[in-house]
Amino acid sequence: MTAVMSFALLCLLLVCGKVLRVYVPLLQRLYLPSSVIGGVLGLILIRCCGDWLPAAWIAPWNEVPGFLINVVFASLFLGVAVPGIGRIWRIAAPQFCYGQIIAWGQYVVGLGVVLLLLKPLFGVHEVFGTLLEIGFEGGHGTVGGLASTFEALGFPEGRDLGYTVATVGMITGVVCGMILINYAVLRGWVKGIRSFRDQTRAERCGIWPKNQQPPAGRQTVQADSIDSLAFHVAILGLAVLAGYLFKQVFIGLNQVVPDAIRNLRVLESFPLFPLCMLGGVLLQVVMSRLRIDFLVDHGQMQRISGATLDFLVVAAVASIRLEFVLDYFWPLLIMFVFGILWNLFGVLVLAPRLLPETWFEQSIAEFGQSTGVTATGLLLLRTVDPESKTIAPQAFGYKQLLHEPIMGGGLWTSTALVLVANHGALPIWLISAGVIIFWLFFWRFLVKPLMH
Repeated sequence: MTAVMSFALLCLLLVCGKVLRVYVPLLQRLYLPSSVIGGVLGLILIRCCGDWLPAAWIAPWNEVPGFLINVVFASLFLGVAVPGIGRIWRIAAPQFCYGQIIAWGQYVVGLGVVLLLLKPLFGVHEVFGTLLEIGFEGGHGTVGGLASTFEALGFPEGRDLGYTVATVGMITGVVCGMILINYAVLRGWVKGIRSFRDQTRAERCGIWPKNQQPPAGRQTVQADSIDSLAFHVAILGLAVLAGYLFKQVFIGLNQVVPDAIRNLRVLESFPLFPLCMLGGVLLQVVMSRLRIDFLVDHGQMQRISGATLDFLVVAAVASIRLEFVLDYFWPLLIMFVFGILWNLFGVLVLAPRLLPETWFEQSIAEFGQSTGVTATGLLLLRTVDPESKTIAPQAFGYKQLLHEPIMGGGLWTSTALVLVANHGALPIWLISAGVIIFWLFFWRFLVKPLMH
């Protein structure tokens, strides 16, 4: 009964979030997802009525994000027909370089602010500096996946602080993104966008009209053998299993590697969700080689992933422990300011120089992702390019294939956290600054010639 009530409360919060989104114009103008609204409602509920609610109903919410993020990452490349690497690179190379610079810059900014300001003034843990990339570029799911790693590294409050960074990032990503779009219209950088006034009531409420409702994916197997949705969930389960087996290999390797590597604690602390992504890639490759990849529909995978992410965000926001947030209020505020300034610098200064003629469309999508989630980036991109007339949607989509395995919850996000905890922020700051320089040179000599 405890599990039932815990799940039912999450469902209630999600529905209430959607109802508020439909009837509160301010929430529509902010383009806030129903999951964030529901999570904030849950946070208020716990703070105001926590003494009246059985603790067992709420306690499982702490574990939900860490589990669900494995499903989200496992689904990323399942059902995707990957085009040739040459075509991907020609279209996505400038976007990839720009995205890498923005992501690595969040480490330079976050760790730099900690070393120069926050540690001397407030005595914060140096791991605090990694929260900017983890929360902004990675989002709620990445924070949830790293919760056990924060615990193992002696910084358990990192989970709650990370959720706070992710929530603020998602909100500021949309708000600042819409301000940037309106500024771009005034400057003549983009034309033909659909403003909030131009949208129908259904679009503002986030509801498809009855005669325009799109399909949620294709059924690839016949229901008398197995339900198509159940089949796709089972495929996801196999990808998660592959990730779990990879994790066990890492744990085993940690026992036999030299002491110098073992002392880094990267292998034993490495989270599960990036390995689930690799499991999904491996499974997709195997199915393609066996010519049975047509049995997996990416549309259904997107629906499963989207539903999973909604419940993940509700649980993550609702379970934030505000006492940690209040303890770190000023360090968080200072880091927010510097982090947002860096992302704005990327759009207004770097993007016109690094990206092709559709620089604003491409950079605003990156701004949304690097402060919120990929969905925020797509939302802002759709606002400035509603009919996909520019190359920006393709460049942004292809770039994900190259970018996601590394940053925003990828391999480096997980590794950097452990390295900072064990070796301090300065070496990782130097590495991050060096990588930014590398990508600038890479763009200048290898990518820029492709743009002409």
